[in-house]
Amino acid sequence: MPPWRPSFHALLLATAGHGTVEVDFEAKICRPGTLLWIRPGQALQLGSNGLAASVVTFDGRLAGDHWPDQPESPTRWQLEGEDEDAVISEFAQLAVDCDRHRAGPLAAELLRHQLTVLLLRIALLAGRPPAHGAEARTFARFRRRLESGHPRSRRVEDYADEMGCSVRTLTRASLAVTGRTAKQVVDDRVALEARRLLACTPMSVAEVGRYLGFPEPTNFGRFFHREVGISPGHFRAEASPDNHAAIPEQRRPPD
Repeated sequence: MPPWRPSFHALLLATAGHGTVEVDFEAKICRPGTLLWIRPGQALQLGSNGLAASVVTFDGRLAGDHWPDQPESPTRWQLEGEDEDAVISEFAQLAVDCDRHRAGPLAAELLRHQLTVLLLRIALLAGRPPAHGAEARTFARFRRRLESGHPRSRRVEDYADEMGCSVRTLTRASLAVTGRTAKQVVDDRVALEARRLLACTPMSVAEVGRYLGFPEPTNFGRFFHREVGISPGHFRAEASPDNHAAIPEQRRPPD
């Protein structure tokens, strides 16, 4: 199955077998007890392997403050013991409630409550306290702006101006959190979006380049080769988009 981009959050809990799930072109090795968080818009590829899993999908607005949507947040856990039992139980209860209670405000509130409990358990599992300090806060603001702004600008100066700080401040914050400069963080994000679009959409290479701010295909090709190591056409051929699968619709919760 070729990569596709879900429009919703997904929690995938491996329940039996072994295999890999590719998220944003990185293979995640899974075995019973592996829990993955897949964000909207990420490139997801499910391999044809012996892995069995349960999946919970939800709109990010339902997560509230229990699930901060930060690119640097943990995305994989290997559950064991009581933690694994508790999360399995929450997955199972959500499945039961989805089947038994399909309509009405009480049913909707019950499902929201069940999801909140599951997300709280996962937040406790993360074992990574929120980043503190001025540099961490600056980088978090930078990443939020970059998520929406990367198709419009690859200039660190533009993000610094929007935030009312200097390029040096953004670079110092980026180095402190990621070990990479602000410019490298921007280029990483643009290259990732280019790979997502090439692998998951029918857009031509030139259209992908223009969407990401490269009027000339040759400039986009040079950028992509520098960041990814191969040409856009070669990358697309390896991703096999000719067999592009339709993205399944998420089931809507009852009103």
